[in-house]
Amino acid sequence: MQIRLGALRRRDFKTAIRFARAGMHFEWYTKNPLLLFLYGRYFWCLEYGRATQAIAAYRGDALAGVLLAEARGEEKPWRTLGRRLYVRLFEAAQGLLFRGGGDVYARANREMFAQYEKAHAPEGEITFLAVDPALAGQGVGTLLLDELARREAGKEFFLYTDDGCTYAFYEHRGFARADERDIILSLNGRRVPLRCFLYRRAL
Repeated sequence: MQIRLGALRRRDFKTAIRFARAGMHFEWYTKNPLLLFLYGRYFWCLEYGRATQAIAAYRGDALAGVLLAEARGEEKPWRTLGRRLYVRLFEAAQGLLFRGGGDVYARANREMFAQYEKAHAPEGEITFLAVDPALAGQGVGTLLLDELARREAGKEFFLYTDDGCTYAFYEHRGFARADERDIILSLNGRRVPLRCFLYRRAL
């Protein structure tokens, strides 16, 4: 499989959101198609807007995967007023739309980061890594991580994930589990147990 790494094309934003939706279980939070669309757009505007690195993998002309990362002190070239406004508006409504879900998850992440920061000085965060589900296990994610390591060599990065995702992927690529939290999500009348993780690695 021939994979080319390069800049992410604007026309592939929707495809990147679709990859994230499949890998990060957006449907856990809502089954409503409109809310899924709005949440997907919010998630992308948030992470793309704060990114200092956006690395895309292409197989031919088709998007195969995307990695977004935020490194301390680097320019955020994709942070626009429109994206910031959308994020603020969505977050203002999020407490009503997803109470018992996203707020619980975010609190667990904040608690883990507070503990992690006591002993470490992270220089960056991997905020988004999504691969075409049809290409899972074919090395696309590894290529994206390797390219980030080339660009940010020697810096300590961290990331959040959970046991609903393929978290072992990071362990197999040298990331150490710095902390974990057990939470209960209340989603659409269901109680969903979840274990959240924070991983770290010097690139």
